[in-house]
Amino acid sequence: MASITKLFTTTCILILLEQGKLSFDDKVTRFFDHGNLSGLHHYKGQEYTPKLTIAHLLFQTSGLPDVSEEGKNNLRKLVLQEDMNITIDELIALTKEMKPHFAPDTLNKSHYADINFDILGKIIESATNSSLKDVFKEFIFKPLGLKKTYLPIDEDDFIPNVYYKNKALSLPKYLKSCPASGGAISTAREMMVFIKAFFGGGLFNKDIFHQLENYKKLQITFYPIQYGGGYMRIPLGGLSVLFMGKGELIGHSGSTGSFAFYYPEKDLFFCR
Repeated sequence: MASITKLFTTTCILILLEQGKLSFDDKVTRFFDHGNLSGLHHYKGQEYTPKLTIAHLLFQTSGLPDVSEEGKNNLRKLVLQEDMNITIDELIALTKEMKPHFAPDTLNKSHYADINFDILGKIIESATNSSLKDVFKEFIFKPLGLKKTYLPIDEDDFIPNVYYKNKALSLPKYLKSCPASGGAISTAREMMVFIKAFFGGGLFNKDIFHQLENYKKLQITFYPIQYGGGYMRIPLGGLSVLFMGKGELIGHSGSTGSFAFYYPEKDLFFCR
């Protein structure tokens, strides 16, 4: 699934919101030991870490850099050479070594970074006092009857290869290291069940979407994708589609070539 997993994480945040266990305005530091996060977001001489909220993470408006993709020695390049395990504390430490792109919630700015959802995963575990694997099961897999969708954690959990160009890669350590941002595994059929429930109100009250529809453009490498509250939006009427489209696609894509999108204009769902 790669980053389509972020829709699972978004689902859990929204359910916990309905249960009154979280709010968009909750400070991230509420769920972490202050020492672990101190210095995470230091921008132009100011420390913004205490101001980071769940909304900043969910909407990708924290300004945090993406250690998975940015820099000469980003994680993706290293993983292509050798599979590795990396903890959330190590991800946070690596993020501290890089400069944020802007202060949290800067007008009209968003920057896609896996660390936002990696942190959300730990917040979910803290709010529920359960593992993310168990929360996914309780909130998503069991209610929807998903039998072939899972978050690999144990040694015997099957993890299929991913592909880089024509090369098959076995990356079980790395995929287990990013459960909330890109570690889940599913099938196209079960992903179709999920995406219909996600946008159709089968998992949480879909009225919440009016709070999530504050879309902002991502960094230029993601053009024309915009980001709302935990999901992507691709407008179809602009230059990127030669003005041939109409409406929008909403959902998420993944770096493995996976995607799960809804086309409201025709009430169509697309999964791969």
